Amino acid sequence: MRRIHLTTVIARTLAAATVLTVTAACGAQSDKASGAADQKPAAAAPSTAPSTGTANDNKADGSTADGASEADTVAAPPASTTTAAKPAPKILMATGAKGAQVQELQARLAQVGWFDDTPTGTYGSVTAAAVKGFQSKRGLPTTGSADTATLQRLADMTTKPTRDELAGKAVNKPKTKLDKRCMTGRVLCISKTTRTLNWVVNGKVLSSMDVRFGSQYTPTREGTFKVFLKSKNHVSSIYHTPMPYAMFFSGGQAVHYSSDFAKRGYAGASHGCVNVRDKAKLAKLFDQVKVNDKVVIYW
Repeated sequence: MRRIHLTTVIARTLAAATVLTVTAACGAQSDKASGAADQKPAAAAPSTAPSTGTANDNKADGSTADGASEADTVAAPPASTTTAAKPAPKILMATGAKGAQVQELQARLAQVGWFDDTPTGTYGSVTAAAVKGFQSKRGLPTTGSADTATLQRLADMTTKPTRDELAGKAVNKPKTKLDKRCMTGRVLCISKTTRTLNWVVNGKVLSSMDVRFGSQYTPTREGTFKVFLKSKNHVSSIYHTPMPYAMFFSGGQAVHYSSDFAKRGYAGASHGCVNVRDKAKLAKLFDQVKVNDKVVIYW
């Protein structure tokens, strides 16, 4: 009995230590720590073949169709004896490039939520980070250069930019498809695909705002949660950075206002929290959300 009791105490102590560690896992990361704007979890084995549809875009990164049994795996002949290696996609644009094609690339990336700036026609570090993030999400080689496979996939998902889009005056982003878990009750419905938070009550969207997530090294958790703590003037206990209007939903991960997000946009990342850059909108949302309201985070 003593051994069983001791084992239980050790397990509870380790669990408590884990919670304490996670509690501080928030706050803005530098470009080096976050991998620039690449905020999507690392994908599984990259594919160089362009996709012709978007049916799998809402799957989490790294998801595969690995349904083969062990026998299937053993029976499969070595790849080298059946197919030749596919040639690498041809790079069409990369850092340093300039012109109308780059401007169109930036406008198209803006349509799918990866470019948060005015299209300039100059392929710099911000564009490279946006391309890298897009590639990682779609299981393409994360080079940051625009190759044929990347451009084909982007073209499949976007429309030809308008004059206003090329000028940075408007962005025709795709509408967020609400997860079915968001259709009942009071829900903070958060889409990683469109990087949007929707406040939904009984299936009706009452407000919407841009959000930013953790990097691939400190990812924001996905799933269904509940708001268990609200803290209007919260300050991170480890990073000592302000987290105004914090609504905690999983350990140390919370929805909160980020001045870094407001300043740098998607060039940075959090340590796992859901960052909001519109302080006024979040302040109103904070007053409406109650403890135990549902939080759904999905692709």
